[in-house]
Amino acid sequence: MNTNPIIDYELFEVPPRWMFLRVETADGTVGWGEPVVEGRSHTVRAAVEELMDNYLVGEPANAIEDHWQTMYRGGFYRGGPILMSAIAGIDQALWDIKGKSLDAPIYELLGGAARDSIRVYQWIGGDRPSEVADEAAQKVDAGFSALKMNATEELERVDNPSAVEDAVDRLRKVRDAVGDEVDIGVDFHGRVTKPMAKRLAKALEPYDPMFIEEPVLPEHNDALPDIAAHTTIPIATGERMYSRWDFKEVFEDGAVDVIQPDLSHAGGITEVKKIASMAEAYDVALAPHCPLGPIALASCIQVDACTPNALIQEQSLNIHYNETSDVLDYLEDVTVFDYDDGYVSIPDGPGLGIDINEEHVREQAEKTVNWHNPIWRHEDGSITEW
Repeated sequence: MNTNPIIDYELFEVPPRWMFLRVETADGTVGWGEPVVEGRSHTVRAAVEELMDNYLVGEPANAIEDHWQTMYRGGFYRGGPILMSAIAGIDQALWDIKGKSLDAPIYELLGGAARDSIRVYQWIGGDRPSEVADEAAQKVDAGFSALKMNATEELERVDNPSAVEDAVDRLRKVRDAVGDEVDIGVDFHGRVTKPMAKRLAKALEPYDPMFIEEPVLPEHNDALPDIAAHTTIPIATGERMYSRWDFKEVFEDGAVDVIQPDLSHAGGITEVKKIASMAEAYDVALAPHCPLGPIALASCIQVDACTPNALIQEQSLNIHYNETSDVLDYLEDVTVFDYDDGYVSIPDGPGLGIDINEEHVREQAEKTVNWHNPIWRHEDGSITEW
């Protein structure tokens, strides 16, 4: 019986580069999601509208798995960042509605909590990392025990020894500033080709990174076993992989130690929970990617809460992208994301466990949001990876 159908939805593009989805049901329950591809928000908006109008408005909100299958398999073409991000935001909103309807946090509906809190890491530096040692020390003084930084600026396909030494020097200074009890993730950001990834991994190894992230682009995941054979540093990847089918290869080849699916890109709570369970079977840890807003972060924490192999959580408070708005600006109660000695408690409120300040969302949505990532070029004018 369709006792609580979806009757309406709204999309809000808000600064700095996020999009929020508000879904309402017949009994007045409202769920929030965060469907976006950074720099492609208009495209994702169109995909969300298509899915909502064609499949979901008028349908019962509680049939989450069936809705997910319909959105994914209802079109002949499937997968990829746009569709999966649209599905992700809708899925988050549906879980938020279900939790609120049953007066329970989402993790209780997914089997219950496996932990009381989840460790978080703090970004240091920007796209082109420079003076990061002082910033690292400040973050540790503020209570964080784990940090992440970009490894390099743009690199040539085969670059000179100085480029490698620059990356080593940055990590060395951060390690010297924070000591050995602080973990430091190093993000290659897909900027690094296979030969340079092997050279960098070997050079960085004496400073014991927590992991090297996206050592090569996901299109070149077949190179990961070779890179893994050249280093003892754990390898992390997955922010540009969008479904359990994308992750099959990296699980089977055994080269990856930490997967980083994004709850706003990889099909939402429904799909990432499945990916995490697959990872557990291969002794791979989960560290969800989340340089995004409060709804995405809340979704991550709900999955972390009930996932035994969850390792650590990315969060974007004070990240270099958030120049105009930050994570806490859109919340009624900012204490839900209070960090204590580098950990955040698992929220016990219904649904996502956060209350969105709808008035502020509507005010911010009146602003022009037109974020696009920069286009970087080599000295010869050719495009390089950002």
